[in-house]
Amino acid sequence: MALDFFAGCVGGCSGVLVGHPLDTIKVRLQTQDFRNPVYRGTYHCFRTIVEKESVRGLYKGMSSPLAGVACVNAIIFGVQGNIQRRLSNPDSLHSHFIAGAAAGLSQSWVASPLELAKTRMQIQQGNRPMYRSPLHCLRDVYHREGWRGVFRGQLITVYREVPGYGTYFVSYEAICRALAGEQGSHTLSSASILLAGGSAGCISWVASYPIDVIKSRLQADNRYKGMIDCYKQSYRDEGVRFLSRGLSSTMIRSFPTNAATFAAVAWVMRMAGVSEAPSSSATSDLLTASEFLDEIRRIPLDAISAIPLGSFMSRLDRDMPSVNGEEGEERSRLGRVSSAGSSILSTLGRFSISREVDSVVL
Repeated sequence: MALDFFAGCVGGCSGVLVGHPLDTIKVRLQTQDFRNPVYRGTYHCFRTIVEKESVRGLYKGMSSPLAGVACVNAIIFGVQGNIQRRLSNPDSLHSHFIAGAAAGLSQSWVASPLELAKTRMQIQQGNRPMYRSPLHCLRDVYHREGWRGVFRGQLITVYREVPGYGTYFVSYEAICRALAGEQGSHTLSSASILLAGGSAGCISWVASYPIDVIKSRLQADNRYKGMIDCYKQSYRDEGVRFLSRGLSSTMIRSFPTNAATFAAVAWVMRMAGVSEAPSSSATSDLLTASEFLDEIRRIPLDAISAIPLGSFMSRLDRDMPSVNGEEGEERSRLGRVSSAGSSILSTLGRFSISREVDSVVL
């Protein structure tokens, strides 16, 4: 229903206003040069930004997520709510996960360009920044790199959002049920909603954070050829620790941001007199979870082979400047990789993209 989209818009704006300063700290910690780090930790980064750039430095790039959050969160909560109600067992946690994953996939196409502009605005320092605004950033990237540059990091954004938002919504529902007991989640107090929303945000970030680190580096620096190349170079230079850089500031930011988001959504729904629990009488046109996945599998993927991808990418390359920096010699053995890094590579390996992943930055 349209109310889901409106509630998501209000909730997203609330979350951005609360959490953007800590998001700026997270991005700076993720993208700084490990050989000559500027910041020693979360608090040192916060203090340095305020001393050198004033409080305004913490809100750099906020207009991009604030302008796009209405669209992004409307898609997230709208798609999630509508798909969940169409599943045959909407109350199950499985349905919440599927609906959340579908919402994450739907909004990734909007989120990726917005986050690219936000990331490049946030890492700017000094009195003469390269970009005046997120719109100016996207316009400049398009003029220099074409659409390929604007959607840099799109594929890895999908890899982050699909499991991330599935975990996000299923965690929120599970915590709400634990707090409400037999009374039902519609009876939860505002404090309980804040607790459930904040906790769900932290859980989803822990699940998707290693991928987010690679995404931030890929969008901030053109020296990486793709997400696998970014992972290999970062692991070779810094070891497995790079996958957790900025995690503490993310956890600090995640709780109040997502608490405010879910609280605002719940308040809008309650003010409109809508019960958060799905109606059990709505049985028409319902899909089971397996039927929903079968519909996705019926998409004619063989048609993709008919697309002249080589010709299309050659056109994009005309606008794309050569990537600076050398690829460097790869080690014969990368050594023992962490479970987080291994899961990323194994996930990528299941897709039939093979050589295109490193050569085409999506």
